Amino acid sequence: MKVLRIATAAALLLAAAALGFGQATELVGAGATFPAPLYTKLFDQYAKEFGVKVNYQAIGSGGGIAQLKGKTVDFGASDAFMSDADLAAAPAAILHIPIVAGAVVASYNLPGNPELRFTGDVLADIFLGTITRWDDPRIAAANPSVALPKLAVTVVHRSDGSGTTAVFTDYLGKISAMWKSGVGSGTSVSWPAGIGGKGNAGVAGLVKQLPGSIGYVELIYALQNGMAFASIRNKAGSFLKPTLASTTAACRVTVPDDTRVSLTDTDAADGYPIASFTWVLLYKEQGYDGRPSAKAEAAAKLLWWMVHDGQKYAEPLSYAALAPNVVAKAEVLLRSVTFGGKPVLK
Repeated sequence: MKVLRIATAAALLLAAAALGFGQATELVGAGATFPAPLYTKLFDQYAKEFGVKVNYQAIGSGGGIAQLKGKTVDFGASDAFMSDADLAAAPAAILHIPIVAGAVVASYNLPGNPELRFTGDVLADIFLGTITRWDDPRIAAANPSVALPKLAVTVVHRSDGSGTTAVFTDYLGKISAMWKSGVGSGTSVSWPAGIGGKGNAGVAGLVKQLPGSIGYVELIYALQNGMAFASIRNKAGSFLKPTLASTTAACRVTVPDDTRVSLTDTDAADGYPIASFTWVLLYKEQGYDGRPSAKAEAAAKLLWWMVHDGQKYAEPLSYAALAPNVVAKAEVLLRSVTFGGKPVLK
């Protein structure tokens, strides 16, 4: 019996090696906190199924891009796609593989946490620091049935380079000319008001601690922490709660072949206006700096699994799974990954 067990274990190891999933295979990634709850689930499940460990550090999109450029990780992760200028300045061609879509919410801490509604211009002025009290007439106009407290507003924003910030500021820039000209958009901006927290978790923690505060976090962080979050008026004039359905609706846009597209301020009548894809970034040519081919194959196979079998884990964590047309574009990108000029995926 002991001999049989040893033989069976050896056969399993040989099968794993044949698939390119050797016991020693480990991938390292870093970046966005936006999808971190999902990635924790995906990478744990992938390790159980294939024996490939993925060490992922949720350090913010800016940090993930920086580490990818420095070639200290196998992949980066970002909720903000890299600009043409950033891609041109990178050491080599970088691919954007969309994984899921998610919503960024305006979460707040008020007595009784009433359900609030915001128009985009009011939200922009809150984060600009020009609306400083919760009983401001402009907030009250969208919330006539709510007894707003006579309480000062404390703005909470990200202190690190963040794709969540890029999504949120991209939306505010589309809504508010003052925001666009005065603050702009990006993974890091010069905030005109408020205090900073590191990561989605840091912002969520500060909002929970500070009465009168308002911040922006990914939907799952608000749900996991039992936080209140607002309905936002979209381009069609509807006040929409961020939900799986309204996030999915926001994804109904034309997606280019490189998948770099903004979902904010969507034209979809039933679409929540502050949504985004989140991407894994990797070099198109994987044969660099003495990198073994096994790592290149492991990374490509991991991403293929994430955009296929891994999608079933998205909705339970309030992320929107990729539409079939987006999966098809991800497939083309992954099949373009090479090692020494030859395709990694057969």
